[in-house]
Amino acid sequence: MTGTVLFDPLIPLPLLIGLAVLAALGLLLALWRGLSGWALRGLAAAVVLAALAGPSYQTEDRAPLSDIVLLLEDESASQRLSDRAAQTDAAAEALSARIAARPNTELRRITVPDGAEDAGTRLMTTLADALAEEPRARIAGILALSDGRVHDADLPLDLPAPLHLLQTGRAEDWDRRLTVRNAPAFAIIGEPVTLTLRIDDLGAAPEGGGLTQLDISVDGEEPQSFNVPIGQDLELPVALPHGGRNVIRFSLPEAEGELTDRNNAALIQMNGVRDRLSVLLVSGEPHPGGRTWRNLLKSDSAVDLVHFTILRPPDKQDGVPVNELSLIAFPTRELFMEKIDDFDLIIFDRYQRRGILPALYLDNVAQYVRKGGAVLVAAGPDFASADSLYRSPLGTVLPATPTARVLEEAFPPVVTDIGQRHPVTADLPGKGDWGRWLRQIDVTTDSGDVVMTGADDRPLLVLDRVDEGRVALLASDH
Repeated sequence: MTGTVLFDPLIPLPLLIGLAVLAALGLLLALWRGLSGWALRGLAAAVVLAALAGPSYQTEDRAPLSDIVLLLEDESASQRLSDRAAQTDAAAEALSARIAARPNTELRRITVPDGAEDAGTRLMTTLADALAEEPRARIAGILALSDGRVHDADLPLDLPAPLHLLQTGRAEDWDRRLTVRNAPAFAIIGEPVTLTLRIDDLGAAPEGGGLTQLDISVDGEEPQSFNVPIGQDLELPVALPHGGRNVIRFSLPEAEGELTDRNNAALIQMNGVRDRLSVLLVSGEPHPGGRTWRNLLKSDSAVDLVHFTILRPPDKQDGVPVNELSLIAFPTRELFMEKIDDFDLIIFDRYQRRGILPALYLDNVAQYVRKGGAVLVAAGPDFASADSLYRSPLGTVLPATPTARVLEEAFPPVVTDIGQRHPVTADLPGKGDWGRWLRQIDVTTDSGDVVMTGADDRPLLVLDRVDEGRVALLASDH
């Protein structure tokens, strides 16, 4: 406990000093003239001046606050290389013991984990969160145990105390890193596209490492090896062998003495597209909508269309000789077995099973979808019948099941909330901008996204992904 006399003048301090000077002059004049009672007059003046000064006596109970030291322990992935984790634990225990021996000092041990979604080591972000929970005036120091790989070092922080880094690792540590600097998401099949790679030696790398082996593998095939320079950007031309997703893997052999081989490989995915869209249109019967499909697809010069129409089903006998129904025999086996992977899209328009396309062909179409192909089924009354495509091997990839009901009523199509955000239907007209459709096949969805609805909000257009491919079901032939 301590006591202190404080003054709080009732009048401004210059005026109080002036009154004190005036009282002193009066007292000196009384002494010089020898007037009686000068002592009492001086005492009265002192009492008045003391009262005007407003004196008070203050007593305080004081308790010293301890200092706080923040200890950040980096436990990110790079800290698990070599013996860095053991170095960190040993240093943390030694620092904790020494700080605990200091009087009036508290220690806060804070773990720095791996950043979410490959965000790296967020040491400064963790420090900012820790500072927000402590009184800044009590922070006496900040210690960080890390390998120095910090991915948010540019975060602006107003530090209340010095920050010291105790770096783990050893002076002779080094590592080789492979980086893909540029890789386009799409490329035309068979045409070279340039990728930019770089190989760097970090740390105390050994001398004489001017070249290293680079292995390149496409879709898990046998890799090809090349000797490439280190420390330079590599312009690498790559030609995609097929449509859809192509997986390209670059890898380096592990060098003697490097810390880890985790960053010696890189995996990229590129979608192969054709410069022309190849479409196979399969019409189950002649109808006016077939011409609409044909005109739509032929209006784009970048579309190569193969149209297969069943002019007469086997159960129909109209007296027309078979050799007059077509000029040449249609190559169904070649299209559905040998060259099916050459198509980007297969459309089934009002098609039903009549024995013309064997189940083996339809099963091959289902496998084509799973390997990255695309199929659109424009469903008419045929889809609700016993000979529906849903009851063929192709039904295993279709996203909806027919209920056998055909709704013969007028309705306006409506793009759903999901459809307004989906890239396939986002640019379609909104509600009220469509003409009336007059027929819909009732289906129940098993998977996928309903992007358009029809009568009574029933599913009209359903989109789905099956393994690597895509499927669309339009539950109307209008």
